[in-house]
Amino acid sequence: MRLHPIMFFSVLLLTVAGCKKTAPGLQVTIAATNLSNVSYGTSSQQNMDIFLPENRSVSATKVMIMIHGGGWTTGDKADFAQFVDTMKRRLPDFAIFNINYRLSASPINLFPTQENDVKAAVQFILGKKGEYLISDKYVLLGASAGGHLAQLQAFKNSAVKPKAVVSFFGICDMADMYNNPVGGNSLISLSVAQAVGKTPAQDPAIYATSSPLNYITASSVVPTIFLHGGADPLVRPTQSTIAKDKVLSVGAPAQYVLYPAGGHGDWDNITYADAFNKVEAFIRLYVL
Repeated sequence: MRLHPIMFFSVLLLTVAGCKKTAPGLQVTIAATNLSNVSYGTSSQQNMDIFLPENRSVSATKVMIMIHGGGWTTGDKADFAQFVDTMKRRLPDFAIFNINYRLSASPINLFPTQENDVKAAVQFILGKKGEYLISDKYVLLGASAGGHLAQLQAFKNSAVKPKAVVSFFGICDMADMYNNPVGGNSLISLSVAQAVGKTPAQDPAIYATSSPLNYITASSVVPTIFLHGGADPLVRPTQSTIAKDKVLSVGAPAQYVLYPAGGHGDWDNITYADAFNKVEAFIRLYVL
């Protein structure tokens, strides 16, 4: 297997450093490393950007995995550039993995392709612990469809459970998303059906198995913070509140943050600053 040139150079440096004796009083420093478009599958859409902090280690370095939104049919990890920069400043000791996944484009890559890709990406990351010098203590953060995928991965698919989930205006009940669109907007229902490939009436099972709400149990759930705009035109705030209530009902920590005037991610700087203050505090409480 060929290593990416940057990764080869990093491994070479680590190997050389490991072979040398460190002079008394000197500290070996592992440099921060950024890697772009690292593949975790065979599709060109199955890739991630990786931001590894300096002085990282398998025992101490926590991980944040970011999942972009876009209704499962659009979007890109580049949409999370500001999220990455923000979390690098706030949690500089975290390794950040900003992932892409195959987008649903009927008739190909229908759901659960996106769910499966997130699962594969998480397995890839955890399988590289020794190479990247990271721990298996990780946080999942997603927005909109990414918030849905973060919850689904955490509650349903994680063999190694995350330490926390951060869901920005994510979906927890797919059938409700289709049957009760905001403002009765049939285009929302249509977009859900296009991503899944069927309506809830045509295939209730896929909607049930794609809904994080159905996998919240005392043994599956982890501390979760839900953030939502009260004026969200695409995802009802109840998608966050019902998940929060169920998490609390099974005895796990949960926090719900509502911004009454907030839309679907088009929040002002003050709102986002407050949101990230709360996210950082939540992670420091339950992860660090």
